[in-house]
Amino acid sequence: MLKSPEKLVKMIQKSNLILVDCRSYKEYSEGHIPGAVNIDLFYYHWLDTTQDGIKSFEKQMKTLLSFMGVTKQKTVVFYDDVAGMSAARGVWLLMYFSHPHVFMLNGGFKKWQSLGLPIETKTNGFRPAKFSGKTNKKILAGFEYIQKNLDKAKLIDARTKEEYEGKVMRAARKGHIPNSVSIDWTLNINKDGTMKSLKELAKLYRFSKNDKIITYCQGGYRAANSFVALKMLGFKNVKVYLGSWGEWGNKLDLPVED
Repeated sequence: MLKSPEKLVKMIQKSNLILVDCRSYKEYSEGHIPGAVNIDLFYYHWLDTTQDGIKSFEKQMKTLLSFMGVTKQKTVVFYDDVAGMSAARGVWLLMYFSHPHVFMLNGGFKKWQSLGLPIETKTNGFRPAKFSGKTNKKILAGFEYIQKNLDKAKLIDARTKEEYEGKVMRAARKGHIPNSVSIDWTLNINKDGTMKSLKELAKLYRFSKNDKIITYCQGGYRAANSFVALKMLGFKNVKVYLGSWGEWGNKLDLPVED
């Protein structure tokens, strides 16, 4: 699921590579990895996980991925500043559409720069193509699924401790989903921006491989990074709650704890 900068630099010239810079356009325009296109994935929050809401999400994402030129033959590598949340969201998104070749740059642009690897400032254009991918419902959770599985699933809150405890309020209500545990996504990352080793990640995520696990945050980005960490560890049954606290905390009929 990760590509090292050393491996990526050898892939840059390949015609089947789509390299996606997930940072802001300002950051991208100041310098990026050669050949990268820019899609700031953070703009694509989705806070409606009703059945109709998820159908609309799928439609919008297929349009976006077609615009990016993603096809089954393409290898897609996402990166942001570190091995972060937007790049992880890209990985999760393509896994949701059953794409076979998707990766995140380990360490992101920060690590790339620190190694003195090539950088360019010109804007690269998109080469749209018809995207078709079969959805993998096993890795997405909506609020209704969580309601039904509150006592069966292990819920991981990837937000800060302050958000989890209700000291920071970013929705109509404060706190967290009942029975969830707090594991801040930043604990997945080393100081140099790379993902921690499997040994270190295993100490963070002490769950059974048989557990149903659902990750969530505010909008499904930090949760995607935790999803990647869990998949790296070999957990099979992991879902991202797409609406996350942005949806749950604003639905006044859903239970909360603080």
